[in-house]
Amino acid sequence: MTRSILIADDHPLFRQALALAVGQVAPDATVLEAGTLVAASGMVAERGDLALILLDLKMPGAVGFSGIALLHAERPDVPILVVSSAEGDHAADEARAFGARGFLRKDADLAVIEDAISAALAGRTPATRRSVSSSDGASDLDPIRERVADLTPTQLKVLLAVLDGQLNKQIAHSLGISEATVKAHMTAIMRKLDVSNRTQAALVARSLGLHLRH
Repeated sequence: MTRSILIADDHPLFRQALALAVGQVAPDATVLEAGTLVAASGMVAERGDLALILLDLKMPGAVGFSGIALLHAERPDVPILVVSSAEGDHAADEARAFGARGFLRKDADLAVIEDAISAALAGRTPATRRSVSSSDGASDLDPIRERVADLTPTQLKVLLAVLDGQLNKQIAHSLGISEATVKAHMTAIMRKLDVSNRTQAALVARSLGLHLRH
């Protein structure tokens, strides 16, 4: 049975380093590489044999934790292991909240990265860093995260475009859909997020850190 592993990072040299780590752990796997979130999303949607996603938060096209949210929505069955230079335990906790199986810093030892890849492929949660305690407001955000998790991949793309300040016409052009379809998606987004307009929808997304650049 064939399997593929996607490395999504905009730095070719780091993709190469991760590919070497994957080769040590899963020499039978086909390694896929993507330098943008759009390219990664396309591969995730197309590859039925995808077994693991190694994802950097700082991807062109990604805003904050949106890359995790989008790829997890595309394939909730495929584990996502974030390998990022983002600082602080908050980033690790948020990454898991949006669907990541584990979080590693880019300066982690190669052996640690290999162990995390092996664990994720085996269906286990990698022994990666967790914060000692969560902030008081974390539980308050859980219901909102669940609403965001209920959005479809296309709805997430529309929401991110709204966050970017794009008009319906621009969103329709970038996604290759009609303005009427964009409006229909916005209606569904507002219903799922329990808000009454696109400004409120953007505020909900910002409250979850989807607008933050790491």
